[in-house]
Amino acid sequence: MLNNLKDYQLILASQSPRRHQMLKELGLSFELKTKDVEEVYPDGLTPEEIPVYLAELKGKAFKEDVVSNELVITADTIVCIDDWILGKPKDRNDAVKMLRALSGRAHQVISGVCLMSKEKKVSFATTTNVHFKILSEEEINYYIDNYKPFDKAGAYGIQEWIGFIGIDGIEGSYFNVVGLPIQRLYQELSEF
Repeated sequence: MLNNLKDYQLILASQSPRRHQMLKELGLSFELKTKDVEEVYPDGLTPEEIPVYLAELKGKAFKEDVVSNELVITADTIVCIDDWILGKPKDRNDAVKMLRALSGRAHQVISGVCLMSKEKKVSFATTTNVHFKILSEEEINYYIDNYKPFDKAGAYGIQEWIGFIGIDGIEGSYFNVVGLPIQRLYQELSEF
């Protein structure tokens, strides 16, 4: 599997336990490294461009450190509804506001991924449409109080309680909504 990568040491530059788990389940050996990067993007980017820009920004933090046999994987995920970009909530009130906005509506989850070696860089975005049922205030409060979704774009995790009871349909990759479009990543790694 992925024999073209046998000469590379893979580095996953992410603090996300969900991304760690998915890459591990793909059967790849990798090292975890992270750097603090201020996740700020310029005005004027489309929703599809924002997570790619942020993934590339995270990759650039490693540019000087990458040696010839290393391949760095970075990613970023956003939630978008009506051109409103939902990142990670700042606090409980922000999480409530986000879940109220998503309640009874469809939205897009967009992940950007950057693969970077010393010689090459490949970036891409994957979009999944997600449909929420109407959430009660009780459901929103229960989820936030018990699951503390402050490290998740859009203030929710599809793989958690809110996803079990609240999401009534998706179009596209489930794993993209979890935080890493693993099918597309596998394809891009195969061609790297």
